[in-house]
Amino acid sequence: MGTPLSRDPIAEARRNWEDHGWPDVAAPMAAITAIMRTQQILLARIEAALKPFGLTFARYELLALLSFARKGALPMNKASALLQVHPTSVTNAVDRLERAGLVARSPHPTDGRTTLVGLTPEGRTVAQRSTAALNSQVFSEPGFPPEDVDALIRILGDFRRGSGDFEDSP
Repeated sequence: MGTPLSRDPIAEARRNWEDHGWPDVAAPMAAITAIMRTQQILLARIEAALKPFGLTFARYELLALLSFARKGALPMNKASALLQVHPTSVTNAVDRLERAGLVARSPHPTDGRTTLVGLTPEGRTVAQRSTAALNSQVFSEPGFPPEDVDALIRILGDFRRGSGDFEDSP
C-alpha cells in the first residue's frame, strides 16, 4: 500500500455526483465504488500471503476446493461450476497448477468425456500451508469488527441471491 490519501476520494466523487445533478444515484455509486476498492485492498493482502507459495487467489481457490472434495478430485466442469468461473479459467488454473506439480488430470472412471482434476501429495501440502497462511495473515484480522463481518455476509449474500448467484442458503 502507498501513502494514505489526505481525503476519501470516494466521498469526493459522491459530492461531485451530487453537484453534477445526480443526487439520486450518488450514494449507490459511492457504495459500489467503495466495494470495488475494498476488493482491491483485500485481494492485495491475499495475494501477498499466497506469493510465497507461488499461487494466485484463483489457483488457491481451486486447490482449496479440491482439498475439501472427498476423494481430493473433481470433474473439471464441476470445479468450474462450484468456483463460479468459466471453464477456460479452470483449464488455465489447472495447466499452471499441473506444471507446478500440485494437481494432476486423470480420466473419469465411468464417463469418457469427463476429465478429473485431483491434488497431488505436494498439492495437498501446499493447500494446507497456504490456507494456514491466509487464516493467520488475512482471515483472522479482516479489518472489520466481528459484528460488521456478520452484517457484510448478510448484506452481500442478499445481493448475490437477488442477482441470481444462488437460489437459497443452506
